[in-house]
Amino acid sequence: MRYRYVLFDLDGTLLPMNKQTFFKGYQEAIASRVAAYIPPQEFINHLLAATDAMIDNNDPTLTNQEVFRRDFFPRSGLSEGVAGPVFERFYREDFPALAALTQPTPTAREVLNQAQAYGAELVIATNPIFPDIAIRERLRWAGAAGVAFRLITTYETMHFCKPKPQYYKEIAAYLNTEPENCLMVGNDVEEDMVAGETGMATYLVEDHLIYRGLYRCDPDHRGRLQDLLTFFNKL
Repeated sequence: MRYRYVLFDLDGTLLPMNKQTFFKGYQEAIASRVAAYIPPQEFINHLLAATDAMIDNNDPTLTNQEVFRRDFFPRSGLSEGVAGPVFERFYREDFPALAALTQPTPTAREVLNQAQAYGAELVIATNPIFPDIAIRERLRWAGAAGVAFRLITTYETMHFCKPKPQYYKEIAAYLNTEPENCLMVGNDVEEDMVAGETGMATYLVEDHLIYRGLYRCDPDHRGRLQDLLTFFNKL
């Protein structure tokens, strides 16, 4: 078999969306949940800064969650003991409504099924800047609930973020395999196709293509999400 593992990006790949619209809605929703403790725009500024800290982190001993907490709580002045339960309630009670900002397609589940029929083990390689609860909720929106994934990258478990090649190397280490045994499928040139630098094969999904002109676009394969159905059949 050519690829033992197929890695799928989530936002914009398996779950069609306008990422700017979604993240704007997400920021506004979570800021309103903590508005009793901190002004919304001030909260959003701290949230974005702490997210940047996760993306910039190079310390392999710290999970993304640890990096976020070390940056966000001192920066914002919020108590983790107070804000932590508020965040948990937000993800349980408010986050599911953000599904309205996405455009799920049944093709996503068909592609996952086809990849499994091909014989590959599946990985959700979404940028691990969200907690597990939020990523699993978005998988539910995508129609992927109940799929047997070998790994789902979350901020609780991962130590690097996209677009760092170390993120993809860490996935290969979790899988106890060489990068050459993996295929990365994603719609973001800078964040997903950089997997090729580690030796992984890459497939650029063009339905909701994101290209900032910062990274040479040279994937091994490219096409629409629908095209993956025949792609796996031909392997």
